[in-house]
Amino acid sequence: MKDKLEQFIMLTVGTWITGSAVFFFMMPSHLVVASISGLAIVLQKVVPVGLNVGSWTLILNLVCLVLAYFFVSKAFAAKTVYTSILLSLVIEFYEKVMPNYHGIMHDSFLDLICYLFVVSFGLAILFIRNSSSGGLDVITMMLNKYFRIPLGTGMAVAGACVSLTSFFVYDAKTGVLSLLGTYLNGIILDHIIFGMRNRKKVCIVSAHIEEIKDFVLNEMHSGASMYEQIGAYSNQAHPELEVIVERDEYNKLIGFVTKIDPDAFVTIYNVGEVIYKPKVIESSPRRIEAGQQQ
Repeated sequence: MKDKLEQFIMLTVGTWITGSAVFFFMMPSHLVVASISGLAIVLQKVVPVGLNVGSWTLILNLVCLVLAYFFVSKAFAAKTVYTSILLSLVIEFYEKVMPNYHGIMHDSFLDLICYLFVVSFGLAILFIRNSSSGGLDVITMMLNKYFRIPLGTGMAVAGACVSLTSFFVYDAKTGVLSLLGTYLNGIILDHIIFGMRNRKKVCIVSAHIEEIKDFVLNEMHSGASMYEQIGAYSNQAHPELEVIVERDEYNKLIGFVTKIDPDAFVTIYNVGEVIYKPKVIESSPRRIEAGQQQ
């Protein structure tokens, strides 16, 4: 229950940040930067049906949700339903509360810079939780799933196609800024996402390797690999334990290793991405035997 509540809160926060970035920085300068909301801004101007940006965003997102359901995953589509509707409501809320809003910066370049940093942070929160704000994020996830295109690159490709429409609706300056913003948005998004997804590969050689292995398996509930290492100086074989951990697990592991064996030899590497099928880590044979003896 706690995990679901936390998930709901983070999806809401990420979507609200994204919607705020669209209203406060993208809409005043008519920027069309890597988003369905940008396309909605264009459609509002060229299609005279009286729909605001929030309504156009909702319609376009519904189309993308169908694509997400069939081509990404049902879980991703289910989460995106909520965020897509919420994003449209956030934009419509701002449009009704501040109908005469014309921007804070009054400069399209400054609006672009502010939009990039704010929206990339919001989108990163959503992507890390296997969700999105809908729209082009769905196309980005499809490119990532089927062609292994990095999320930032996929966002840049899909966004560039949308940004080109600004040349036909607005002036050349707006079009150039939209394309530049789309490119930079992909770079920033990749940096944020890979920073959040980074893991550590920890390789440990220790006289207490069995205790460390037991801690990894039964306390951290993580997997590990064992290798035999031969020292060049002593020509003796030593077991080496290799563990890949997330950032919060890293401090826990290093703290235990330094406590149980201050003389342990530890090497640490950065890992950008891990692809694996999770499995249940059972208790070690020693722990099972202890339980049976009791």
